[in-house]
Amino acid sequence: MTLAPQTTHQHSDEDTAMPPRADCIADSAGGLTFDITETGEPGDALLVLRRREGHEEVSLPLSPAADGRLRAALPSSVALPEGRWDAYAQVAGGDPQRLVPGLNDLRSLVDRMPSGSRGHVAVRIPYATKNGNLSVRSWLRAPHAEAGELRIEEAELGVRGRVYGTGLGPDAHVELRGRHAGRPMVRTEVTAEQAEFAFTVRYGTLAPGIWDVWLRPAGESGPRVRIARLLDDIADKKPIFTYPKVDLETEYGPVAAWPYYTRDNDLSVAVAERPEEPATATA
Repeated sequence: MTLAPQTTHQHSDEDTAMPPRADCIADSAGGLTFDITETGEPGDALLVLRRREGHEEVSLPLSPAADGRLRAALPSSVALPEGRWDAYAQVAGGDPQRLVPGLNDLRSLVDRMPSGSRGHVAVRIPYATKNGNLSVRSWLRAPHAEAGELRIEEAELGVRGRVYGTGLGPDAHVELRGRHAGRPMVRTEVTAEQAEFAFTVRYGTLAPGIWDVWLRPAGESGPRVRIARLLDDIADKKPIFTYPKVDLETEYGPVAAWPYYTRDNDLSVAVAERPEEPATATA
């Protein structure tokens, strides 16, 4: 047996260099702290966040911290428009390096109840992308309607929630708006107690399609607020929070209906047509 000769590959510094890693700590006010492994290059350093959906960029100074790391703070007072922000480290004016995620301490985000005194709710959740890089999902809602418990019944969906940045008036109600043209808006009443609200969606009133759920806290004269689930540590709810489908007969025929969270963590209801069951033959 003849063995092929072995070849030796000379690894360059570029081959062996590991991308900088960032540990993230979230605070209950909506701020984030980034601790980044030392880049090994001298000079001023910046943490750069680039909004994926546009050309916006936020730069934060990186300062020496414990254990030879660099630290940047993103306080809740710094505006970060809603979207997905990719994280980079930039040293001495060089090319930004994509950051990879380290350890995330997001305990303060669980069951978070912001005051809403500023009229808005700011949410920033760091997460790992499918390519293993660090990004931050940001929401900025003014006002905000937070979805809480979802109750799945035989023919309806019960929803409880809390509103931030505004009050609930006597004319408060919920609107379900179909994404497909020609779908009329469906209105349902709201039970309110201070900032808490509850309502029921009757699946039988919805034609097949996707229905987005909106709160009208002051009635027709006030804002339309998208109901969403944002106040926890999960950046993408859609693959995590799944709910059972309910089969029922409606004036539109047999359908399956279920709630779900969109890519933006907004609450929607899906209604899908089901094929008619064949009639059972009798003797």
